[in-house]
Amino acid sequence: MSHGNILIADDDAGIRTVVNQALARAGYSPRATGNASTLWNWVSQGEGDVVITDVIMPDENAFDLIPRIKKLRPELPIIVMSAQNTFMTAITAAERGAYEYLPKPFDLKELVAVVARALKEPKKPAAMSAQPPDEQLPLVGRSPAMQDVYRVMARLTQTDLTVLITGESGTGKELVARALHDYGRRRNGPFVAINMAAIPRELIESELFGHEKGAFTGAHARSVGRFGQADGGTLFLDEIGDMPMEAQTRLLRVLQEGEYMPVGGRTPIRTDVRIVAATNKSLDAQIAQGQFREDLYYRLNVVPLRVPPLRERAEDVPDLVQHFLAAGEKRGLPPKTIQPEAMALLKRYHWPGNVRELENLVHRLAALYAQDEITGDVVAGELPGSGGSAGPGEATDESSLSAFMDRYLTDYFAQFGEDLPPSGLYERVITEVEQPLISAALAATGGNQIKAAALLGLNRNTLRKKIREHDIRLVRSLA
Repeated sequence: MSHGNILIADDDAGIRTVVNQALARAGYSPRATGNASTLWNWVSQGEGDVVITDVIMPDENAFDLIPRIKKLRPELPIIVMSAQNTFMTAITAAERGAYEYLPKPFDLKELVAVVARALKEPKKPAAMSAQPPDEQLPLVGRSPAMQDVYRVMARLTQTDLTVLITGESGTGKELVARALHDYGRRRNGPFVAINMAAIPRELIESELFGHEKGAFTGAHARSVGRFGQADGGTLFLDEIGDMPMEAQTRLLRVLQEGEYMPVGGRTPIRTDVRIVAATNKSLDAQIAQGQFREDLYYRLNVVPLRVPPLRERAEDVPDLVQHFLAAGEKRGLPPKTIQPEAMALLKRYHWPGNVRELENLVHRLAALYAQDEITGDVVAGELPGSGGSAGPGEATDESSLSAFMDRYLTDYFAQFGEDLPPSGLYERVITEVEQPLISAALAATGGNQIKAAALLGLNRNTLRKKIREHDIRLVRSLA
C-alpha cells in the first residue's frame, strides 16, 4: 500500500473528483480544493507530501503561487497541470520550480506514476531562473506530439547536456535548438549555428576550430572558428550527418577532453560550449555504412529529442496557419482570414516539406491572392494534386489510392537525396497510412468501433488489435 498526502488544487470539480479517486485507489491520501488560497493555507501549515495544481484558478495564478511555496518549502514537489498547452507553459512551470508539467487532457495512470516518482526521489530544492525577456512563442502547437517535445525541452533548459535533435527537413529543428538556448542557463551567451551540408568539406575543420595565420593557402589572418565564437554559449551543429570523418574525429576529442586545436595551431584551447546537434538522416544507418563514428554518436546522443513531422500533428495546422498569417502581416503582407473548407484541406494534406512548406504556402497565399478570405478553391489549386493532395484516409478507389502511394513514395525517397533511405519501408507505410486511416474512420463514426470496423471492412476484434498496436487514443481520461 502506498503512502503520501497529496494536495490537489483545481477549479474544475470534475477534475478534482477523478484525480482524487484515482489517487485514493492507488493508496494515497488526497485532499482537494478549488482555489489557491486554501492550497496555500494547507502548505503553510506543513500539510502535503506532493502538490498537484492547475495554473488558472479563480483567486490566483499558480505560477505566482509556486515561488512562495518553494520559498517556504523548497523540497515540496509540485506537479502543474494546465489546459494552456503551449511551449511557454512548460517552460514557465520548469522555471518556477515545478517537479513536472502535465498538459490537459492527461492520462490518470501517468499522473499516478508521476506522484509515485515524486515521492520516491530524493527531495532537493528545484533550481529557479529568471524568465527571459522575449516571451514570444518560439514553437507553435498544442498536439500531444508537441507536448512531449515541450516537456523534454523544459527539463533540458536547466542543464548543459548535449542534445541530438532528429526529424525530417522542415520540422523546425533549428527553432528547437534556438529555444533550448534562449530559455536555458546560457541565454546570455552567444548562439552560433553551422550547417555541415552548406560548407565545403575541406573547410569544415577551419570553420569549426579556427586556424592560425598562414595555416593554409588563403589563411591571411587568424580565425577563432565557431567554437571560439560560441564560447560561454551554445554551438548548434546542423546536419551533423554530413560532417566528414576527419572532422568527426576532432569533434569527438572536443567532447571528450573539452579542448580543441586550431588548424595550424600548437597550443590546445579550452572550450566552454554546449553542443546541440541535429540531423534529418538515420545516423544508425550511417554508422552501419561506415560513414559516421559510433563513439561520436553516443557522445552526441546524450539526450535524444525527436521533432515530429507535421503529418503526425495535423491538429496543429490551424494554430500554425494563424501564426504564419500574423507573422506575414508584420512583414507587410495584407491581412487574411481562411475559410473552414480551406483549413480542412490544409489539415488533410500530408506535408512532405513539413512546417516549412506550410509557412511558405501561407505566405504565398497572402501575397498573391487579392481576396481577403482564403477559400478552399484557392488552397486546392495550390496543393499538389487535383483538389488538394488527399490524406491517407481519402483514397476511395484504386486509381486515387495508386496516385496517393506514388506521391507518398516520391516524397519519401526525396528526403534522402542520393543516399539510400533506411530500411523498414513496409513498417513505415503501415504506420503512416493505416494509423491515420483507422483514426479517420473512428472520427467519422464518433468513436463507434462497430461502425468503424464495418466502414473499414475489418473484423471488430482486428480493429481493436490495431487500435492497441498503433496506440490510437479514442477518449482521453480527462476533458
